Amino acid sequence: MNAEIISVGTELLLGQVVNTDTTIVARELSALGINLLYSAVVGDNVERLKLAVETAISRSGLLIMTGGLGPTTDDLTKETTAACAGRKLVLHQPSLDRILNYFNEKKVSSNQEKQAWLPEGCTVFQNDNGTAPGCAFQAQSGCTIIMLPGPPSELEPMLRNYVVPFLKQDQEWVIVSHNVHIYGRGEAPVAQMMDDLMNGENPTLAPYAKEGECYLRVTAKAHTEEEADQMCQPLIQEIKRRLGDFVYSVDVESLEELVVQKLVDQGKKLATAESCTGGLLAKRITDVPGSSAVFDMGCVTYANEAKEALLSVDHGTLERYGAVSEETAREMAEGIVRRSGSDIGVGITGIAGPDGGTAEKPVGLIYIALSDGEHTWVTKRSPIGRTKSRAWHRHCAASQALDMVRRYLDGLPVIAE
Repeated sequence: MNAEIISVGTELLLGQVVNTDTTIVARELSALGINLLYSAVVGDNVERLKLAVETAISRSGLLIMTGGLGPTTDDLTKETTAACAGRKLVLHQPSLDRILNYFNEKKVSSNQEKQAWLPEGCTVFQNDNGTAPGCAFQAQSGCTIIMLPGPPSELEPMLRNYVVPFLKQDQEWVIVSHNVHIYGRGEAPVAQMMDDLMNGENPTLAPYAKEGECYLRVTAKAHTEEEADQMCQPLIQEIKRRLGDFVYSVDVESLEELVVQKLVDQGKKLATAESCTGGLLAKRITDVPGSSAVFDMGCVTYANEAKEALLSVDHGTLERYGAVSEETAREMAEGIVRRSGSDIGVGITGIAGPDGGTAEKPVGLIYIALSDGEHTWVTKRSPIGRTKSRAWHRHCAASQALDMVRRYLDGLPVIAE
């Protein structure tokens, strides 16, 4: 089946709201083995929306609409799409009852009630997180049309809980994908190492870049999920064999998620001492649910005086080697271990830019240290020969620190070769 997505909303066209709906829907369509051919964004304009819908239903077997189902006058998706499909709107009493219950009222205004008017004979998807229900119906052309609310907090659970099971009913094939995440090797060299594996038709292999890292997506198509998954496994194992410990996970989407889980599994705690990253490492760790069980404390010691007072970095070390040095990073990591009593301490100090660099210590020079109270390891990030942003240097330094923790917990060399 070929599909397309139309996201409705002038705020999307103006860039006032980021259109994440297409990403959410496209991901689910891919998992179902449905080919997505087109996606479009249309503002709150009846004529333009009508043209987009008519074009879509004339060339595709599935059209998914997101947004424009709410109570305001610019919510035009349902009325326009139903007219294009030759369907009249009728009151769906169960949806109205849910809206009444949502507002704890016996009667609601006409604009709220209009959300319960749906194409006649449609399959209704209840909204467990808002008021506007979704629905599915067929146009006279035979195209299946699915309309979903725009807010991701409403769209995503409706899609997962109701729409995906609805679409699975007619699917002969299932697609399974696994993401093999890699840190310490760039997309280009990884792709070169995997060149002979990327010619397969089923399963397929494709490289993707992330900020400061990359991943390989392994995808297989079969009649069942179990069969497709089994087809992926030999290729995943071959990737691991070639890349070794630069593979940090399969399907765990971030280093911080992986590190928090490993700390939990091993009953260990972590503390951080940061300078140029400004607390970014601590933020990424504490963004992960459950991190309170393993993260003791974080210190942002931007000034030398703070490094001395909070981490016991020696004044002589700072005078002799400077704040951006292997020696200072080492003492920061060791100091946070002592102060926090944690099993592992990380220290980061460097020059994130865009200013502050010198010929001896250029922008992008960052030292990262890890200490377990007995041993300390320090690595150096050097500028890579082209201008990178302050945010990039900070993000990559935090990622490398997380990878060092991951390696330590796995019993690997802490400093990757």
